[in-house]
Amino acid sequence: MLKQALATALVAAPFGLLAAGTASAQTPVCEVDRPVVFAGLDWDSSYFHNAVAGFILEHGYGCGTETSPGSTIPLLNAMARGAVDITMEMWIPNVRDVWDQAVARGRVVEVGVNFPDATQKWYVPKYLVEGDDAPAAGLTSVEDLAKYKDVFADPEEPDKGRFFNCILGWGCEVINTKKLHAYGLDDSYTNVRPGTGAALSAAIESHIQRNQPIVFYYWGPTWVLGKFADRIVALDEPDYDPKIWSALIAASNPEDVDKATAYPLVEVSIAVSTEFQEVAPKIVEFLSNYQTTNEMVSEALAYMRDNNATADEAAIHFLQQNPDIWTGWVPDEVAATVKTALEQT
Repeated sequence: MLKQALATALVAAPFGLLAAGTASAQTPVCEVDRPVVFAGLDWDSSYFHNAVAGFILEHGYGCGTETSPGSTIPLLNAMARGAVDITMEMWIPNVRDVWDQAVARGRVVEVGVNFPDATQKWYVPKYLVEGDDAPAAGLTSVEDLAKYKDVFADPEEPDKGRFFNCILGWGCEVINTKKLHAYGLDDSYTNVRPGTGAALSAAIESHIQRNQPIVFYYWGPTWVLGKFADRIVALDEPDYDPKIWSALIAASNPEDVDKATAYPLVEVSIAVSTEFQEVAPKIVEFLSNYQTTNEMVSEALAYMRDNNATADEAAIHFLQQNPDIWTGWVPDEVAATVKTALEQT
């Protein structure tokens, strides 16, 4: 979903570097004699996971870390070449062809599941649908949206409702446009495609904080779902059907799509280069144990948003608040050194 070309420069890790091989008897020694390189995918949850894993690698395993910024396909190719060691969010279904080719060549491997429940849905605020006096009381399904178009009236085309789609240029925008046609909403809703993710999230936040009507697409984990999860409700769609989904994806024109289905629940993996897997078995074992959830990460991202915090600061907050979670990912001696580092932060 991201089009930015791979930048070649490497960016220093948030917590600085430790020189491998120079540690004392009391400090851990990294398995590799160079910085570990993370894929710097350009969205918030990726920044957060890189910061959490980076803090643990630095303080628990004695490793320096770096981040190579870019988007999905270029960074996957870089990992296949051995230029990137770890991708904390590998959305395999979104890059199936390139991923399968890299696996077939023995260049990359999935080592764990970061979160098993990434979601994509259409939402409305609860204040629109809950209670007898709610302006859209009775709205529960996307198939009912046409009946409530006046509630979501577009100021520029008042005879239509306004649907806030995904970001222009992303795959989800194309899918939602096909869904609008399949659900028979082309004639009753304008298809609003924000130019940036920030523009979409700002529109959602603004409408909800002012109790205004809005129907929108969103995905998780994100700060939007973390902040507003208890104030929005997902509209029902037909249960996910792989055959209908495949036909929807394959269609070139939205006008050709007459059936749609809910987005599949996506399992987001952690992947490494096979080269790195061979030289860093202890780190790979940590990564195979690393597991979060959509809700957990959305809450961390909401913390970032509400406190104007960096991903590094959110990672430290997460590690300080959730020792029962992350200590299960690492051996006791690693957990002890990470805890000491957190106490000194």
